Amino acid sequence: MTACGGGGSDTVAASPPSGTTPAPNTPPIEGSSGAKALVIQIDGLTHAALREAIAAGRAPGLAGLTLAPAWTGGRNGTLSEQRTTAGPGWASLLTGTWANRHGVRWDTADQRIDASAPTFFALAHAGIPSAKASAVTSASLYPALLAADVQSGALANAVDCAGDDACVTQQATRAMLAGDALVLAQYSAPATAAAREGVHGKAYDAAVTATAAAVDTLLTTIARRRANDARDDWLVIVTTGYGLDDFGSASGLQLPANKTVFIASNKPLSVLPGVGTAAPADDSLTSLAAATDIAPTVLRQLGVAASQDFDGIALQGPTALRQLTALTGADKGSIVLSWTLGGDASAPVQVLRDGTLIATLPAGTTGYTDAIVAASDGLYSYRYTIVAGDARASLSAQIAYVKPAVLAPTLLNGLANYYPLDALPALDAKAASTLAPRAADADGGTLVADDGFKAPFAAKALRVDSRVKNASGTAGYRLQQTSDITADPAVPAFTIGFWVRTDASCSQGVSNGATVLGNKNYDSGNNAGIVVSLWASCEMRFNAGSGSTRADSNGYSLSAGQWAYAAMVVDKAGLKMTGYLFDPVKGTQTGSATLTTAITAQLGGLGDGISLNEDGTGLYYQRWSASPRGAMDFNDLALWNRALTADELASIFKTAKPLSSLLP
Repeated sequence: MTACGGGGSDTVAASPPSGTTPAPNTPPIEGSSGAKALVIQIDGLTHAALREAIAAGRAPGLAGLTLAPAWTGGRNGTLSEQRTTAGPGWASLLTGTWANRHGVRWDTADQRIDASAPTFFALAHAGIPSAKASAVTSASLYPALLAADVQSGALANAVDCAGDDACVTQQATRAMLAGDALVLAQYSAPATAAAREGVHGKAYDAAVTATAAAVDTLLTTIARRRANDARDDWLVIVTTGYGLDDFGSASGLQLPANKTVFIASNKPLSVLPGVGTAAPADDSLTSLAAATDIAPTVLRQLGVAASQDFDGIALQGPTALRQLTALTGADKGSIVLSWTLGGDASAPVQVLRDGTLIATLPAGTTGYTDAIVAASDGLYSYRYTIVAGDARASLSAQIAYVKPAVLAPTLLNGLANYYPLDALPALDAKAASTLAPRAADADGGTLVADDGFKAPFAAKALRVDSRVKNASGTAGYRLQQTSDITADPAVPAFTIGFWVRTDASCSQGVSNGATVLGNKNYDSGNNAGIVVSLWASCEMRFNAGSGSTRADSNGYSLSAGQWAYAAMVVDKAGLKMTGYLFDPVKGTQTGSATLTTAITAQLGGLGDGISLNEDGTGLYYQRWSASPRGAMDFNDLALWNRALTADELASIFKTAKPLSSLLP
């Protein structure tokens, strides 16, 4: 790699207005005409800041481009999720894939792009060996990620401008005038200004204005080439690798501001949505174009048929194929695929698994369930590709596969309370308890149809929304037993088991956490009673306390928005608490904690029942207002007056059948 002189400066040289006559010493136009692409990546330039600069007349060259919000960072909670920072964002731009394919997860010097995810430089070189490509970078992180392309010859020129954005303009202009078919120019001034002073100051505005002027210089170079030869056909893509928060930070989080990028183009792109609009501030952002669309778009411009499948689509095509998702089926033995179609959806839809066609579906189809057949339980990974007309996109999927199993008939032994939760008011099949809102004027319970069970058992589930509260702040549901097995000294062991599903982002697991189920005042884990709770990063915890001491089993990883089965097994006589979490993505997780006689004597907690989506007071969220209220879904809630075995609990998860299927 070569370096450009003048390093260290984070300013950008101003450019002459578009269409001006170049100075006499400007390099001559060389190379043949034809299809070419210029990709401009600007670190630190947010979509909102670019819209503001255009509206204020500070970016005249960019004002002539088609601008739309887009997203990066992969899908939250899936294999594609990646940090919303420079390294992963740069790799997604180059490869059209997310981190599970390109392998770049951090902004460190040791990161390299995986050879199985070639860059658009490598693919263009393979398709058109005679075409030259150049990359000119300002940020110090990026040259190392281009090293493989330099060594292979895919990049004819790789210039490290060492922080000097004026050098980027100079060297990119030289490459374009030399006739390179593919040029990548990367600027850093907005990111440098944002890191120093945030995104709301004069320094940041000045950096955005100067960078826009530099882009205008490159556009002027294209205009000069086209004036020389009208057959010179350029696609210009302007983008950024990651979003910034209000403080100008690239935090790496999956927040809308950090996931929001943009795609601007000099050509109309038929399936680029959201043109001219502000970026959504919620999950609908992922219905727009993605950073992974850029690589296939550039290659289509060059006429290169890529030898690999991208996580994005070419934006020039007539068909939009977006929002690919893959979830484990309720039977734990299938993968449920879904996607959306836009534009021309008249062609049949093909589904490929690991490159092999497994289904051809009617035009307009937006989902497919792939039944997996494997020899044994285990974690299996697959690569799916969906093809609709000329639109083609891929995603990676993983399943914690479970062979078909039988619901253990012994689960009826010691069953003390059981709620199928198929109807409201909820009734105990053992007629030994009640389940109702903690406060009559705060009924946050509703029935939802998606209960996670296989047909013909799929019916309803109970959604408890703690946002429904009365004037005092009381919320949640409460289970009150005729004979409280947690407190009864004649019961040497008990088990509480239930299906549970959070919202799509585990939003209640932040700050001071959320009570999934408990009978104690959860202001402290020391307080008397038991609790199953939800914390940041979708972590589930099991706790028991005496009033002054506690026992904890933590670190259970729950998949947001998916049905999992949780169980707490308490062996009073053996002084042991065991937690189980059976998750469709993360698999089986179990742990234990040692109890004391002082704790076992206080397992009944407040003696006021067991709450759902609240603690034993019904006022946890009222006291800890930083922990957000929200909805949790429950199904097949059961209590046993004995310790269930791991095999018995596993049979519940494996079969995805309700306990009611065992009842007469």
